[in-house]
Amino acid sequence: MRPTLLAFLVATAVHAGAADFAMPGGPEPANLDAVMAQLGEPAPDFELLLSYGTSKGASAGHVALAVPGERAGEAIVYSANFYADRDPGHAKDFHTADLMLRIPKAEYLYRTASTLGPKASFGLDYGEAYKRTVVGVRVFGVPGGERAAVAEYFQRINSDFHARKRNTEYQHGEVKYGYMDLNCAKTIGSGFHYGAGYRDVTLRTAPALRVRKAAQALNANTPSELAMQLLRAFDARGYSMDAIVYRKYAASPYVDPHAGEPVAFKDLPDRFPSAISLDFVNDAGGYQDYDNLYAIALLRNLARYEVVVDGATQALRLERTASPMPYAQASAAAAASAESDSKGFLQRLIRSTP
Repeated sequence: MRPTLLAFLVATAVHAGAADFAMPGGPEPANLDAVMAQLGEPAPDFELLLSYGTSKGASAGHVALAVPGERAGEAIVYSANFYADRDPGHAKDFHTADLMLRIPKAEYLYRTASTLGPKASFGLDYGEAYKRTVVGVRVFGVPGGERAAVAEYFQRINSDFHARKRNTEYQHGEVKYGYMDLNCAKTIGSGFHYGAGYRDVTLRTAPALRVRKAAQALNANTPSELAMQLLRAFDARGYSMDAIVYRKYAASPYVDPHAGEPVAFKDLPDRFPSAISLDFVNDAGGYQDYDNLYAIALLRNLARYEVVVDGATQALRLERTASPMPYAQASAAAAASAESDSKGFLQRLIRSTP
């Protein structure tokens, strides 16, 4: 038995029943394995996992990728490690062993103990759905060689991180996490662009010279923008898609002890991850930018299921939505809806200009 798996089982045995539901070490949804198995029939070749943001403004969210085949019956999620930035403070308090974390999908979404060890971050490295909503876009029809190429490239990024490589094909400067540079979107995008030859997926590069944060932000790759690029690329290759909404559990009392402001997960915003736009300063329900409205509508049109955590039964409830549209139809309908709903954007832009 691998040490990480042993540590996970020990932690689960020690803490089970010692913490409340939706807390680290607490009980997990009773039917978790059954629901994950149901969603795995048929198993997708990729599942792009787009997480909502949890701040009032500038909520870019997070993006990760689940790839099957490494472990029987369960996909492995590749997720850029927010704390793998060489900061000594982060090394003290967080798991920093890898830049690209490898996490079983059920653990990433719903488990309350981590195979990464005691420094893993609840709500980020595991148990995401207790903190925020995650939309999974499942992709079917991908050749096995392409899946392997993407996963192998993530392993290469990890090797470069361990070797402290500099100036690689995907990164200027040292290979380490950077929120506005080598972030979750850029690492996932690199796996496709460089690993699998997706030249139709473009990645922005941070300026070589140190510039103001505003200029860095405008050059940052964001999760929602990368996701839209990847969906177009999947469709261009003839792959089919649908979406699953893993809805945030609305009652988790957990407060991250490392957070700057002590706010329980249940009270955090749950905002659709925004493209770079003035919607960063809007409320979660007030988006007016075309790109954001398009992405929201597209994912809604692709949705097949919602997974809801029922606090009363401490179980998952699988709810079927309307039948998902094929991508071309979903995209056209989303574009028409976004065009109509964004008509007030110019007026808002004028009003916000000093």
